[in-house]
Amino acid sequence: MARPELARFLRDRRAALRPHELGLPAGAPRRTPGLRREEVAELAHISVDYYVRLEQARGPRPSPRVLDALAGALRLTPAERSHLFRLAGTAAPPPATGAVRRVRPQVAAMLERLPATGAIVTDAAYDVVAWNPLARALLGAGPGRRTPNLARRRFLGERPGYESSSREEFGRIVVGRLRRSADRYPHDPRLAALLAELRAGSAEFRELWETRPVHAPGHRTKTLDHPAAGRLRLNCDVLLVPEDDQEVVLITADPGSPSARTLDRLAATVTG
Repeated sequence: MARPELARFLRDRRAALRPHELGLPAGAPRRTPGLRREEVAELAHISVDYYVRLEQARGPRPSPRVLDALAGALRLTPAERSHLFRLAGTAAPPPATGAVRRVRPQVAAMLERLPATGAIVTDAAYDVVAWNPLARALLGAGPGRRTPNLARRRFLGERPGYESSSREEFGRIVVGRLRRSADRYPHDPRLAALLAELRAGSAEFRELWETRPVHAPGHRTKTLDHPAAGRLRLNCDVLLVPEDDQEVVLITADPGSPSARTLDRLAATVTG
């Protein structure tokens, strides 16, 4: 925990706010700009003494609940909120509203700069919110105009003609992530509808859900039987976009392997 830096950040953000921006009465003239410490403490529902100690770099490590309350009281942007959590030495959970279903422009641009790598972005409900041409060719389009959803494909069989050696492992990964998402976004109607659909349509999903699987995103390999490209041995590496609770999956093959040559040919076809 970086106490001096955390204290300075809180003081700077407090000084940058004006009472009228938060619906507070201006009251008597203020000796310094910004909110008073007691006003921030009241907005965050914490004691004034506790907040003062944080600004004086002598307080205990704030809990995630307190950090979220301070982020709201100080009207922090998502990037500033993440910075606040980093200064406190705590991993920042996503804001508990609903799954973010838009992709950041810089993330979408990154996908297009990787023509020889399949790249997809999934949200907390496993909707594919962005993918590049090679990933689209590898994974296939969704039925009708429905946004592809990897959880629905895995448990409800929406991708005929494709088989993967990592099917069981991926099932546990999917359920583990959806369980975390259900805890984070209890009032997200689209996520709730997806979970109801999966429970109704898949006994395997229901059984896995009760086991409470836990999986950390990272590297895995799989063999994919593609209906046009044949059998491919692929590497899947996951990068996180923590501010939006999204995952970027990069799909590659070992350099010089038959699968890599097939990917190169497929990439040339879809990008040429």
